[in-house]
Amino acid sequence: VQLQASGGGLVQAGGSLRLSCAASGRSFSSYDMGWFRQAPGKEREFVAAIGWSGGRIYCAASVKGRFTISRDNAKNTGYLQVNSLKSEDTAVYYCAVVRTASDTAVAAPTLYDSWGQGTLVTVSS
Repeated sequence: VQLQASGGGLVQAGGSLRLSCAASGRSFSSYDMGWFRQAPGKEREFVAAIGWSGGRIYCAASVKGRFTISRDNAKNTGYLQVNSLKSEDTAVYYCAVVRTASDTAVAAPTLYDSWGQGTLVTVSS
């Protein structure tokens, strides 16, 4: 499956964005999906993940209550709603998919098979 992330941009602290991840190729609905981010000079970190049916959701503690992951399998698209943005949220955001993400490994980037190209979110203070 091929992924295309979009929706990033420059936003003031406290603002919001909705990131999208459009999938093509094999059936998106068969895959669990995750969002990761990578800030300059830092390692890629887990943000959130959602099961293929939307029934399982995982969220990093650093974004819980501010970020919401969702998906629309009919549109082959996943989303990450990012609210109450802080300067430390500045990063390139990547979406990724995997056939099955176990509860214990869902946050591991190495688990995921396909990645989008990333979309840059810049939060100004």
